[in-house]
Amino acid sequence: MTTEENTDAWVPPPWEPPIDGTEAEHLLGALGRMRATLRWKADGLDEAGLAHRIPSSSLSLGGLLRHLALAEDYYLTTKLRGEELVEPWKSLVHDDTDEWEFEADHFTAAETYAVFDEAVVRNTRRIEDALAEGGLDLVAHVDDGNGNHPRLRRLLVDLIEEYSRHTGHADLLREAVDGRVGEDPDEDWVPTWLENPSS
Repeated sequence: MTTEENTDAWVPPPWEPPIDGTEAEHLLGALGRMRATLRWKADGLDEAGLAHRIPSSSLSLGGLLRHLALAEDYYLTTKLRGEELVEPWKSLVHDDTDEWEFEADHFTAAETYAVFDEAVVRNTRRIEDALAEGGLDLVAHVDDGNGNHPRLRRLLVDLIEEYSRHTGHADLLREAVDGRVGEDPDEDWVPTWLENPSS
C-alpha cells in the first residue's frame, strides 16, 4: 500500500513570522506582519480616503501611517540612540506638537505612503545594525528617570504594541472608507519594501 504525498505545501507570505525561530526572528516577524497588515489596510487610497474620519474619532488612515512612521524613527533613533529626530521630519515641517502627524492632511497620497514605506526600510536597517552591535540585550539610551535603561528587546515589544493598537483602528477606518474587511492581504499583495528589498 502506498501513500500519496501532498505536494500542495502551504507557502507563507513574506511577512509571516517563522513558526520555529529565534527570539529576534519572532520579534522581527511579528513587527513585519504588523507593518504589512497596517500598510495593506491603508493601501490604494487617494487623499480623501486617507483623510477620511468617522464621526466619533479624529483618526484617519493617513494619520496612522504618518504616526507609525514617526514612532518607528522615535523608538529607533531617539530612544535607542539618543539622537534628535531630524530628517525626514524637519523637511516635512513637523512642528513637534503631539498631534501633527495625525492632522497633517496636506500631503498627497503618494507622499504619505512614501513617508511610511521609507520609515520601514530605514528602521529595518537600524534594527539590523543594533542586533549586530549587541543583540536584543543592546542597552538603549533612554531611561526611566532612575537610571534604568531598556534593552532593544523592550523597544521592539513596545513598537509591536504601538502597531497592534493602531491596526485595530485601521480595521474600522478602512471599512468606513470603502467596506474593505479581512485579516490578511490578498495572496498577490506585497508591501513596497518587500517588492524592492534593496531600496
